[in-house]
Amino acid sequence: MMWKWIQRLASPKVFYETSNKLIPWFLWPFIGLVLLGLYWGLVVAPADYQQGESFRIMYIHVPSAWLSMLVYLIMAIVGGIGLIWQIKVAQVVAKVSAPIGASFTLIALATGAIWGKPMWGTWWVWDARLTSELILLFLYLAYISLNNAFDNPKTAAKASSILAIVGLVNLPIIHYSVKWWNTLHQGAILEDISNPSVHPDMLWPLLVMVIAFQFLYGVLMLLNAKDEVLVREQNSRWVRDLVTGEQA
Repeated sequence: MMWKWIQRLASPKVFYETSNKLIPWFLWPFIGLVLLGLYWGLVVAPADYQQGESFRIMYIHVPSAWLSMLVYLIMAIVGGIGLIWQIKVAQVVAKVSAPIGASFTLIALATGAIWGKPMWGTWWVWDARLTSELILLFLYLAYISLNNAFDNPKTAAKASSILAIVGLVNLPIIHYSVKWWNTLHQGAILEDISNPSVHPDMLWPLLVMVIAFQFLYGVLMLLNAKDEVLVREQNSRWVRDLVTGEQA
């Protein structure tokens, strides 16, 4: 049953219709969770005994950093699916995920620099975690550039998907960099929920924000994917019928 559902969702028409139905289910949880997380983290959570109020930037920084890696993983997986089985929808999801993931990566780098200034006394150091995260941004930009370098969508998807899969090697480097090398960057906060490195009053709003950002990715991906499907399928009968129905 699951395989049949996946095969059905692989149809551009079904994907477009399903996206319209799913978007509100991602949008409203995101709005509710982000408002809850921001209020809990910025107002209710106590100040850190060492960092003071500056630690609160982690409620944007950590979810952005987490999503920067998660979106790249999703992009590489669906890109590989599209590469192997030539599924158009998978190629679309991979393509539209790249700018979203690049944005999360840029936010993570920017907020990390802002957080690092009072903590380390400088905006940037060539720390292993920071450097590998910067490489991730370059991988996103290279993927986007390669995808736009070809007029044929199939050729673009094939070339960019290979790049994305090769770039997966950077994800474990980002995650384990604080363990493999002597770095300024602190260890992972969310690695072991049973033994967190921060107080629960600070941890719970962070978890809420991480979940909220995942819903945000879902909203942005579906909005952009359904538009990309319309562009690619503009000569299909169902798209012409859809446009005719909207104009009527």
